[in-house]
Amino acid sequence: MAEILNKTEVEAQLRDIRQKVENQERLSLEEGVFLYRPEVSLHEVGELANQVRQRMNGKAAYYNVNTHLNPTNVCVYRCKFCAFRSDLRGPKAYTMSDEQILQRGKEADDAGATEMHIVGGLHHKLKYDWYLHVIKILKERYPRLHLKAWTAVEYEWFRHLTKRSYHDILSEMKEAGVGSLPGGGAEIFHPEIRPEICDHKATTEEWMNVHRTAHQIGLRTNATMLYGHIENAMHRVDHMIHLRKLQDETGGFQTFIPLSFHPENNKLSHLKKPSPLLDLRTMAVSRLMLDNFQHIKAYWIMLGIGTAQSALNYGADDLDGTVRHEIIYHEAGAKTPEVLSVEHIRRLIEESGHKPIERDTLYHKVVREGDEWEASEALPAASTA
Repeated sequence: MAEILNKTEVEAQLRDIRQKVENQERLSLEEGVFLYRPEVSLHEVGELANQVRQRMNGKAAYYNVNTHLNPTNVCVYRCKFCAFRSDLRGPKAYTMSDEQILQRGKEADDAGATEMHIVGGLHHKLKYDWYLHVIKILKERYPRLHLKAWTAVEYEWFRHLTKRSYHDILSEMKEAGVGSLPGGGAEIFHPEIRPEICDHKATTEEWMNVHRTAHQIGLRTNATMLYGHIENAMHRVDHMIHLRKLQDETGGFQTFIPLSFHPENNKLSHLKKPSPLLDLRTMAVSRLMLDNFQHIKAYWIMLGIGTAQSALNYGADDLDGTVRHEIIYHEAGAKTPEVLSVEHIRRLIEESGHKPIERDTLYHKVVREGDEWEASEALPAASTA
């Protein structure tokens, strides 16, 4: 256990970090870990993060109108934290038909959604062409929808199935209609933790290479981190630094989403759910460490509505969106609603003292006129230290 620091030591280190933040200098791993120490005031860490948030995004707080699609929950992997997956013959196993997939697309289009978030299980009886087909039929029928599709873990599975390169697979998916990649499957990169919670899954290097390749062919992507289980502060900050290095190299990440672990109905159910205090501290440290990420998202589905709203003053500038049909985290015990209205989201943002801005997936401002919408000017590009 780390030695407890006295008040003078804490104040001295905080003073140095505050100076670096004000000078827009990059924080080190050791400084990030220090900000997690219990002797360090959460309020002060939040104030520093809010300073960066204001510098990068002002009073803006973003949301979008989106829906989720999980075409199958059958999965060859058995990650300890996952309550969504099913065996092929499990009682809750499903694989959606073309008709069901297109009906979900119609519902999204009718609701004015600008994005469909598509992830699912790694079904060992389905070929790669089935996953490609899902994209093709949705894009052909509903061309206005932006398809944010398949995690790096799925692309690694596609590589395994086809023996083709990430470049070829991603290029084919892009041509079929994939517009960007979600950030799922990152979990925790550190080798002390990753094998313990998701053994056999795509490695850290493979996850990084999928996103690197996506960025090289012009696909923007998100990044995530699953925290609050068996990892500690050092593992979290190490994860952020991995992402920061790749962003330095490619500039292709749009937003970082810290995902709060939910313990129900999985193999880590003996653990407690992270506290709102850890949620807010992680949000704040993320904003301070990831100086080359323009956006930090407070995913209300996992954080809870109240904590997500508070996170807008702890470094976050995005609440995600309406999130219709979210299954994965509700299976793990999320008690949040299954969907929020635009009016509710805008009210949450305004109550936090910020300006609500509807965006599309690529962070263009959405302007609506009646039932029609268009993406207007691009929002500010990422600034780096």
